[in-house]
Order: sequence, then C-alpha cells, then structure tokens
Amino acid sequence: MSTLARNATKGLKDESFPVASLVLSPEHREAVLTFYAFVRSADDIADAPDLTTAEKLTQLEAIEQALVTGDPKVPEAYGLFRIERTYNTGIAQAREMLRAFRQDAIKSRYDDWADLLDSCRFSANPAGRFLLQLHGEAATAQAPADALCTALQILNHLQDCRQDHERLGRIYIPVQWMLLTGGETAFFTPAQAATRRMVLDAMLDRVDELIDRARVLPERLQNRRLRAQSVATIALAERLSRILRRIDPAIERAQIGKLDAARAFLAGLSGLVHRPKGSDSRVTAAAVRRSGSSFRLGMQSLSHERRRAIHAVYAFCRAVDDVADGAAPASEKLHALREWRREIDRLHRAPETPIGRELSRASSLFQLPLDECHALLDGMETDSANRVRLATDDDLQLYGRRVAGSVGTLSVHIFGVPTARAFALDLGRTLQLVNILRDVDEDAACDRVYIPLSRLARLGLDDAPAPLLVADPRFARVCEILAGEARAGFAAADESLERLDRAALKPAILMMENYRCVLDRLTARGWNARQGRLHLTAGDKLHLLTRAMRPT
Repeated sequence: MSTLARNATKGLKDESFPVASLVLSPEHREAVLTFYAFVRSADDIADAPDLTTAEKLTQLEAIEQALVTGDPKVPEAYGLFRIERTYNTGIAQAREMLRAFRQDAIKSRYDDWADLLDSCRFSANPAGRFLLQLHGEAATAQAPADALCTALQILNHLQDCRQDHERLGRIYIPVQWMLLTGGETAFFTPAQAATRRMVLDAMLDRVDELIDRARVLPERLQNRRLRAQSVATIALAERLSRILRRIDPAIERAQIGKLDAARAFLAGLSGLVHRPKGSDSRVTAAAVRRSGSSFRLGMQSLSHERRRAIHAVYAFCRAVDDVADGAAPASEKLHALREWRREIDRLHRAPETPIGRELSRASSLFQLPLDECHALLDGMETDSANRVRLATDDDLQLYGRRVAGSVGTLSVHIFGVPTARAFALDLGRTLQLVNILRDVDEDAACDRVYIPLSRLARLGLDDAPAPLLVADPRFARVCEILAGEARAGFAAADESLERLDRAALKPAILMMENYRCVLDRLTARGWNARQGRLHLTAGDKLHLLTRAMRPT
C-alpha cells in the first residue's frame, strides 16, 4: 500500500452525479475509474483534518511526482500514468486538479463570483476535459462541458456548505455575497434564513444559467455512450438545483434520491438512440413558460419563426432582469450585465449562450436593432444599484425608454411591423408606468422609488427611506396622477392602432389589454389601500384568453 494512501472519505456511491456509469464502454469506464481513484486520493489529502497545511502540501507534491514518474509504489498515481500512456490523456488534467487541491489546503474563503468560478476551472473542469479527450471528442464540446462541470461543482459546494463550514472551516459561498446577510457568522444563523434564502436563490440562478449553457453538450458529442451519461448528468444537475431551492442547505443536506437517479438514467438512455437537437430554442421557450407571463397568449398567435424569435427576446429580458433583481452585491450585478453586453457584441460572430445564439438567429431573420439590447442593459444597470431614485420626469422618461421602449422596438421588428416603432415606444412607456404603480411596495422593500423626486417634492415630500416614502398619504396622490397619465397613454395607443396593422400587432394588443386591466384593478383598489402586489382574477384571465382566441 502507498504511504500516501488514506481512508477514503467518499466513494462512487457517495457522489451526487455519475462518475463512471455503466452506460460507458468497459474500457473507457475503467480509465475513468482510475482517474477518479487518483483524484479522490488527492482530494482526501487536501481535506484531511489531521494534517497541517504544510503536511498537505508535501503529500500533494509527492503524489504529483509519483504521477509524473509513474511510481508503482503509489498505485493511484501509477494507474493513471498507465492510462496516459494508453490514451494520451489524464496527467495534465490531474495536475490541474492538484492545483485546486493545493488551493483548498491554503485557502478557505472566496471573495466574489469570479473567484469561485476561477477555482472551478481547476477543481472541476479538468475532469470533463479528460472525459472528452478520452472519447476523442471535438473541441466544440469543451465550452458546454466546462459549464456543466462548473455547475456541478457549485451545486456540490452549496449542498455541502454546512459540513464544509463545520468540519473543514471552508466556505465556498463568496464573501461579498455573505455580507448581504451581515457576514459569514450571520449567514449560518437561523435569524438570517430569509436573507440567506435570497442569496442562495441568486447563486442558483447563476448555476441554472450554467446548466442551460451545458444543454447543447449532448448535441455536440459523437460518442453515444458519453452522450447518454451527459444527458443523465444534466438531468441530475437540474434536479439538485430544484431541491436546493426547496430546502436550506445551511441546515440540512440536499440529497438526490434513488427515484431521481433512476429517472435521470432513463433520460440518459435516449442519448444512446439519437442525438438531441434544438436545445437552444428549448431553453428560451422554457424561460417563457416559467414566467407565467400573460404575453404568452400573444406569442401563441405568431408563426413558428416569429414565436421562436420573441422567445429569445423575452428570455434575454428575463435573464438580465433576474440579474438586476437578484440578491447579489451591486458590483456582481454590474459584472454580470457587462458579460451580457459582451454576449450581445458577439451575436454576429460566435455567441456563447443559448439565449445569445437564439438572439443571433432572430437578428438575422428580422434585422433586430441590437442597440436596443444595450439600451435595456442600461436600464438594468439603474435597477442594480443598492438604492434607486429618479430625480426628474426626464429621468423617468429615459428609464422607461430603456427598460420598456427597447423591448417594444425589438418586438415590432419581429411582428413584421418595424414602422410601428413610435407606437412601441409610447406603449412601452405606458406599460412601464403601470409596472411602477403595481410594484410600489415590492420596489420599496428594495429601497427603489421610480416616481420622480421632483413630483414628490411638489407635494412637500422629501426623499427618505423608500418604505417611509410610499407609506405617506401624499404618495397616493402622486400615484393617482401617474395612473391618469397611463390611462391617457392607453387612449393614445388605441388611436394609433387605427392606422396600424392590428393583426400583426395582436401580441402587443393583448399585452396592452392585460396592463389596462391591471391599471383598472389598481384604481378600483385605491392608492391608499395597497395590500401587496395585485394579481388578476380568474375572470380577468378568462377575458384575456377569449381576446387571444378571436381575430383582432
């Protein structure tokens, strides 16, 4: 036995995701098991509670030297050395992972999301690259494989956050994110459960985006057995993400059940039969389904290609809005929005996300003015601030132009009525006014006030913490005035529609009627009697469904 051997802390059955499933060919499975044995032994050294940091680093250096030289006295290293000689892969990836284990021995905190992702480049992604090279896969599979491995690693970090904290003194939740709860000590206290939940959900939003990036992997794999394992792994990642949204991993450990594993295995078998297609369009369509937006009714009236394009636009809007509204530090939100700007700039070259690829397709088919995507991102940057106030009516006008006018302009291009741009901009402003009125209390909880301070000042209201502002009786008067402007906006839209192609603009008309109904309900409820966010009644929804089913 090797002098470096230790009692394993985990085995194959303890892993949440398939390492070397039986669906792989026997020779490839043996190679994967050998790679896993080496990595597991190194990971156990890094996690050993009875070793000092210096002892961990010494042993990791020794096991790396055994791997490079093929020392038969260290079976785990010698086995992988032989795999390298047979398949010309394994050592480089294992050495990258050793770099991560050295980091674990000396580093126990990660400052921000980029810091966490950088650790995954070495702790997770090399394992996926080993699998790809072992099976002779093309370079096009590397990016989605990296996304999947990073997602799996972060899911494992969240799954084990309590055990890692208590047993190893190690926390992978970024320090800047924990500060939103008051710091790392506060993060793990029961009193911060609600804020912790928001932080965890914001992290899971980013994990789900990585999973979406990985969905194209089965399409790009040639080996049908590896394809089957990738399908099963993606299914399990989805499942664990959903479980982590339901339970609190700071209190209990999320577990993948046997039924979950069986379902994932059955899903994986489909990869043996055929190569999946159309994953990008399924991602954007799923974003629309999850939203429950009434805009879905209007989308259904579009032709296939127009509906696919509007799904892409909606998914983009949903993604960047989730960034702005998520419980992440403002600096992290701005960084994520900058990444989306880079993606928009890549649309006509090589977009890297499923939403980006679908937007690129839509842009080619319908000549989308992509500057509008940047305008929307400008608006999301406003929303990303820790505190939001609009000083004047001009600021409100600019904000509405960015967050709503941009979407309207993109939409009328897809509807085939680019000449309706003025209608789209005016209607967008009206809909945004309704949004502001509907979400007053919800926004105030985030210290956001979108009604201009200049309007409040005219009624003697000075700036103050948002909950105090919106609770003042004079605030209701400002809401009433804004509601009148929204009603005038709907009347102007009705007049404009008399000169436009109503059939082509049916999705916009249905959205307009939905928001008009919301405004009517808000007005009937009264601006002094807010009781949380208003929701349409079943009768309202039936009316909209009836409108959607009949010709415009």
